[in-house]
Amino acid sequence: MFNGHGGGRGPQEQDSSKDFGAAIKRLFIELKSARILAIVAILCAVGGSVLTIIAPNQISKLTDTAVVGLRPGVDIDFGAVWSVATFIIILYASSALLELSEALIMAQVSNGFAKSLRERISRKINRLPLKYFDHNQTGDILSRVTNDVDTVAQSLDNSLSTIISEVALMVGVVIMMFVTNWMLAIVAIAASLVGFVGMGFVLKKSQKYFNMRQAELGKLNAHIEEIYSGLNIVKAYNGKADSDRKFDRLNKRVFLANQRSQFLSGLMHPIMAFIGNFGYVAVCVAGALLTSNNVITFGVIVAFISYVRLFTSPLSRIAQSMSSLQSAAAASERVFAFVDEEEMSDQKDIKRHIDKDQIVGNIEFRHVKFGYDKDKLIIKDFSAVAKAGQKIAIVGPTGAGKTTMVNLLMKFYEINSGDILIDGISTKEISREDLHSLFTMVLQDTWMFAGTLKENIVYNRHGVTNDEVMRICKTVGLSHFVKTLPKGLATDISENDSISAGQKQLITIARGMVEDAPFLILDEATSNVDTRTEELVQKAMDKLMEGRTSFIIAHRLSTIKNADLILVMNEGNIIETGSHEQLMKRNGFYAELYNSQFAL
Repeated sequence: MFNGHGGGRGPQEQDSSKDFGAAIKRLFIELKSARILAIVAILCAVGGSVLTIIAPNQISKLTDTAVVGLRPGVDIDFGAVWSVATFIIILYASSALLELSEALIMAQVSNGFAKSLRERISRKINRLPLKYFDHNQTGDILSRVTNDVDTVAQSLDNSLSTIISEVALMVGVVIMMFVTNWMLAIVAIAASLVGFVGMGFVLKKSQKYFNMRQAELGKLNAHIEEIYSGLNIVKAYNGKADSDRKFDRLNKRVFLANQRSQFLSGLMHPIMAFIGNFGYVAVCVAGALLTSNNVITFGVIVAFISYVRLFTSPLSRIAQSMSSLQSAAAASERVFAFVDEEEMSDQKDIKRHIDKDQIVGNIEFRHVKFGYDKDKLIIKDFSAVAKAGQKIAIVGPTGAGKTTMVNLLMKFYEINSGDILIDGISTKEISREDLHSLFTMVLQDTWMFAGTLKENIVYNRHGVTNDEVMRICKTVGLSHFVKTLPKGLATDISENDSISAGQKQLITIARGMVEDAPFLILDEATSNVDTRTEELVQKAMDKLMEGRTSFIIAHRLSTIKNADLILVMNEGNIIETGSHEQLMKRNGFYAELYNSQFAL
């Protein structure tokens, strides 16, 4: 949570420093295949720095040659001047070429690293259990995939090679200063040491605000995604003012964290500028005294002014790069925290492959126990047998565990104990991909993507003709809707188009009919259609369920009266089983649920 206080020294700051070091170390380790290119870029940058270091020494020679030529009766050696000037031009041109190479290589490294991170995140999402998405907001996850990955890439591009090359430049300049004149070297370095102290202080203070900025930005994105996803509800319940207040509060937190991180990191540049100018003054004063006593030549002062610039300029650039690297550290922590999340159980030992065409259709739940938390069981002891071709209805009050059972059947969650068998084979021995291919699911929540109507219906299926799609549309009552569209099945359609909830549900039902699988799961599949359409869809479902083992979850019990077997669940257990007629005769929990639908 955002802490509005600037804070003094304390454990939080020490932890921030440790987190920064650990994050940067992890970042460099994760470069992997790009490491060689990064090293080449660093070598190019260091090479450019070395050539830059040599140049002031040549400028000193050029100055001394010119000064000698200014004496009465002494001619300027233009040959020597031209020779030294040419060498200096070559040095600077070569340095510029190396720096250009470094920039191009680092652009490739940073963008390639960002690309690999996104690919890892994409693969990771498919391996994460649903539990992770239950406990984390969609907007925050999207922020990690977009904002944080981009921040890492941009920061790497701007800071990695810069820091190393500038450090190399500083070391080289120090050596050259001592080689040239140790007294002026001490003066220049002593004047600049204050910059190191200031930079360390600012880095220590600002890192926690960089971490805070990325975290608060994720919360803000999560709120925005949530509001825009449920915009109709917000408007219907006049929640605009409340959502705006929450947005303003989250936005202010991002603003304050960003303000403080940028303010502290922004101090580095003026500090370094002051130190640089102070170094110039110190060198000029000390150099004037030494020159007046004939200890050094005027060219040495000129060289040292260049060395001071080269010594303090890296401090400024390192300070800026460290600010960028702090952003990268904060963003990378969030990205790698996502990448390191616990995945679903490994399937590498699963060798058995099941052909869906060979499936008979028997399913057995054997003493299944499950809880989202191990200490709190939701499904306490579920046992049931579904025979091939049967229509099994699962009913019960909200929270009884109906949908949870289906999720366990699909291995969206791992059961705590017990077993689920398909034709006598444990689902533990079947890969998730094989298991999912055995089921067609039609859920209460509709899902559509940008594309044509046909692409939405035949999702992930190939070779389905327009005639087959139209036949299915006619079966579920979509043919009239298709004819009203300007391009029929080829009409571009998406979640944002003006399509009624019932029409969306019919499209998802048609999508389910395209999939030829031995098992069918209907989770409140007709809840969003009107009574007349429901009757049409129910007939279509009856045709779809012929020869398939079907599981139907329904609150409207009138839709499952013709089920072969009804499982009545309450508090994670099966409390009644039988057909509709049998359960009504018992006048128990099911009869009470059924009759409550008609009570005034």
